[in-house]
Amino acid sequence: MNQIIINTFSYLWSSTAIDAIAELAENGYKTFEVPVSSPHCWPDEISKAERSAIYSRLNEYGATIRSLNAGGYDINLASPAANMRRKSIEHIKSVIELAEVWGTPEVVISPGTRRPMISPSLDKTYGWMYESLESLIPLAKQAGTRLLFENTPYCFTPTIGDLAGVISTINDDSVKIVYDVANAAFIGEDPVESLLSHHESIGLVHISDTGTESWGHDPIGTGVIDWNGLGKAVKETSGVGNVVLEIIREENPLQEFKTAMQDLKDQGWELTDALEK
Repeated sequence: MNQIIINTFSYLWSSTAIDAIAELAENGYKTFEVPVSSPHCWPDEISKAERSAIYSRLNEYGATIRSLNAGGYDINLASPAANMRRKSIEHIKSVIELAEVWGTPEVVISPGTRRPMISPSLDKTYGWMYESLESLIPLAKQAGTRLLFENTPYCFTPTIGDLAGVISTINDDSVKIVYDVANAAFIGEDPVESLLSHHESIGLVHISDTGTESWGHDPIGTGVIDWNGLGKAVKETSGVGNVVLEIIREENPLQEFKTAMQDLKDQGWELTDALEK
């Protein structure tokens, strides 16, 4: 079944994740990525009883959460301060625990950031990140989840080459990459070439469009992404079932997603319609 995963980011301020999923599931979408952000979905704000109730609702809708995106603005696994690294680990641990309850196999994380002026050395920054992972990887394995590092322009590992190096160093199937094509294109990387060259290190692919002057997660065909070429690369590598549609539009996201599906089909993507049985 070639149905894309839907990211609920567009509902960040208007709805809880489960209510957004309810609306989307009613319109035929069944698999989701949920950004971990208060009040949309925040582990500390969801009681044990609520977690079970949400899981029951997911089953009722025939829906699954493929990945929880732990976020990258409030946390930093590569912080110079040990206690801030511990706080970041604790947050990701709470996301992993939520993923375990909901049967979610993947947790998206950020490698971390460096100060833009008088930055710590890359050697030290990598060292702090790897130290944090020594705590996180066993937790992820115990919960039956996989950690996915995302390429983001503001992190100290913005390119696919940077992240592939991290994956190679860790050398453990419990850690892979979620490759965001808009983030890549914004910094001048070729998403098609990168996906083909590094697909063995990639677990999920985030898709949306962007320009190079302004960073966006925009509708298909409004930016610089080669959608026909990307569709062929996805077919050869990850497959559509490992692709997350991450167009971010607060106004009428349902219509945005429907339009995106048609636009992708027009570019040669082989997709299953949301309401197709």
